[in-house]
Formats: sequence, C-alpha cells, structure tokens
Amino acid sequence: MRPTSWREGVTPYQWLVLLVAWLGWVFDSMDATIYAIVLHPALEDLLTASAGAGPVSPDAIGPEAIGWYGGIIFSIFLIGWAIGGVLFGVVADHLGRTKTLIITILIYALFTGAAALSQTWWHLAVYRFVTALGIGGEWAAGATIVAEVWPEEKRAKAAGLLQSAWAVGVFLAAALNLLLRSYGWRAMFLVGILPAFVSLVIFLWVKEPERWVKARIRELESGAVRRGKLPELFRGKLRLPTLAGSLLAFVAVFGLWGATNWTPTLVRALPEMQGLDRSTLSSNVSYAIMALNAGALVGYLSFAPLADRFGRRPVFALMCAGSLVMLPITFLTPHAFAHVLLLLPVLGFFNNGIFTGFPIYLPELYPTRIRATGAGFCFNAGRVLASIGPFLTGFLVTSLGSFGRAASAIALIYLVGLIVLPFAPETRGRPLPD
Repeated sequence: MRPTSWREGVTPYQWLVLLVAWLGWVFDSMDATIYAIVLHPALEDLLTASAGAGPVSPDAIGPEAIGWYGGIIFSIFLIGWAIGGVLFGVVADHLGRTKTLIITILIYALFTGAAALSQTWWHLAVYRFVTALGIGGEWAAGATIVAEVWPEEKRAKAAGLLQSAWAVGVFLAAALNLLLRSYGWRAMFLVGILPAFVSLVIFLWVKEPERWVKARIRELESGAVRRGKLPELFRGKLRLPTLAGSLLAFVAVFGLWGATNWTPTLVRALPEMQGLDRSTLSSNVSYAIMALNAGALVGYLSFAPLADRFGRRPVFALMCAGSLVMLPITFLTPHAFAHVLLLLPVLGFFNNGIFTGFPIYLPELYPTRIRATGAGFCFNAGRVLASIGPFLTGFLVTSLGSFGRAASAIALIYLVGLIVLPFAPETRGRPLPD
C-alpha cells in the first residue's frame, strides 16, 4: 500500500494562502538582507557625503564608524519591526488577516524603494524604520492566516514551509547583489518595490479565514470587541505563555541581529579580502550569505518534523544550544574565506532554523480572537530589547577590537533561551484553540 503523503488532502485554496504568505515573507527577508549586504558601501557613501568637506577616501570611513552608524540604523529598524508587529497584530484581529497583509506589504515595498533616495545616514534610518513597520506586521498576519486555514495535523509542516521563505529571500537578495553590483547600492533598494504586486494577488483571490469571521461575529455580538486585546495577554492562563514566547523570540532575534547579520562585515574583515575591488568583495559577501542560508533552509525545514516528533520545547533547546556553540566557532576561528564558507551553513541551521518554531508555536498559544495579537506581540515585543543588539555589537567592536569577539560575546544570549524553556507550555498534539 502506497504511503500517504502529508500533502494529500490539502486544497488548492490552502496552497494559495500559504503561497501568498510565503511570498510576503520572502520579500520581507529580501528587504532585511538588502540592508545587511549594502550596509558597508551605503554608509561609506552617505557618511562621506555628510562629512561636508569634499571628497573623502573610503579608507577614512573605518570599521568603527560603520559599526557605530550601522548599529544605530539596525537598532532603529528593529524598533520599527517591533512596533509594526504588535500594532498590526492587533489590526489583524480587528480588521482581518487579508486586509492587514495587503497594507503591510505595500508599506514595506514602497519604503524600501524610497531608501534609494537617501542622502544622509539618518535619511536611511527613517526609511528603514517605516519599512520595518510593514515587515513586522506582515509576519503577524501571514503566520496567523496560514495557521487558521491549514488542516490541524498539517499546520507545523505549513509553518516550516512558510519560514523557509526567509532563506529564499536571503538567496534572492544575494543573487540580486551579484546581478546589480555594478549599479551600486541604490539599485538594490529600488528592486524592493517589486513585492507590491503580491498585494494585488491577495486582494483578488484571498478571503478572510472562516475561523476569524466566526470569532469576530461572536465577539461583536457579545460586546467583547470593546475590551483591549493587549492587556488580555497578561491575564490568567495566558500570562505565562506570553512571557515565555516573548523571551524566546527575544533570544532568537537578539542573536540573529546582534551577531549573525554581521556576516558581510566578517567577510570584509578577512585578510585575503583586503585590497580587493568593491565588485569582487561584494560577490564574496553574496557567496557567504548563500552558504549561511543553505544551512538555514535545512534548519527551517527540519524544525517542523522534529517538533512533531519530539515536541516544541526540545527542538527550541537544540537550536539555542547549537547557536551558543557555533557563533564563537564561526566568528573567531576562521582565517580564510574557505573556512567561513564551511562553518556558515552549520551556524545557519541553528541560528536561523529556530525561527520556524515561532509560526508553529505562537499561534498555538492563543484563541482565535486574539491569535494575531498574541503571536504578533510575542514575536515582536522582544525586538525593542533586541534592538540594542546591533548597537551593543557596534560598541563591543570598539571595546574588544573585532567583530568576531563582539559576535561571540552576543552568543551568550542563548543561555537565556535555555533557562526560559522549562517554563514554556508544550503544545505538541494539541488542537488550535478556538
């Protein structure tokens, strides 16, 4: 008898919902990665232009300046992401998942394109802040709509596929960097307008989930709609899941943005990269990002089957422990580009793979009427604290003398995740709460 595939029984419409949410997250990832890729050349140009003293050699803009201003913009970006995730999570519970997806995708697409107009570093910071509002909101709406539309027994697999979009988006950004490297960093931001077309597909073919429609009707009839949704996350039996989910997301985001997303700068600092022209250096950065995300893609797709077999908490623990070990190994031990390319996939498996756990786990913690609010809050509230990660990394670079030492110090945050996990509820095998 032929074994039954987990894909059997999934309707074309359920695949469509996953596809549009997946595309939205692909372009979220592409957008976030664009900045990490062009950070160095963009800040070289913008800081030089801001100096006001005529042409300045790029050599005058050292790693300390790039680390400082780059860290500030990264931090501002994460604060915007946090605000957008919480704000649009609430909007998705009030207005609907589909409408919120359209609004958030348009926001981040248009303002990514606008970043190409930046004339100073703080222009770029403002554009990145508004872009981040849309990126944070898109995840809250997209993860929730997939969880509510897909069959119960297949939700984890769908969430794994959804999170794989992040790796695809990074590959796409790296490929675009190879294709457009001769056109400069502004061309990379202009490409970010393209996701606006996804919002048209959503408008034409995606409807609100029946789960949400029924819950919204009950809420309106009971008058509960007048109650604030955010305070409810900290009442009764929801308090512990909210605190545990928020802290786990904080750990993952802090580690990613405080350390792993400095991979392009790590590559540029290698001895063999010194003296290379900007185009060749940019190509090597793209190859490194692709290597990191080859491992990340395996991690994204592995989390769901592992979580279904062993539980959510054990797999979160595996990812935290692996990240704690691999960050120092990756950022301190290699002295050649080839070594970096070998280590980055292993780091990516753990450090990025942990993020599949959140579209699986967070929607399982909350009933339908506050699911997007709860998932959006947990995944994004910690970003306000995590926003100090890039800023702290910039400070540690100055204090410790290298990006490798700074990233290794940031890795200690994963100990917090291991401490939190025993207090997090295990949701394996439980139906999505109504």
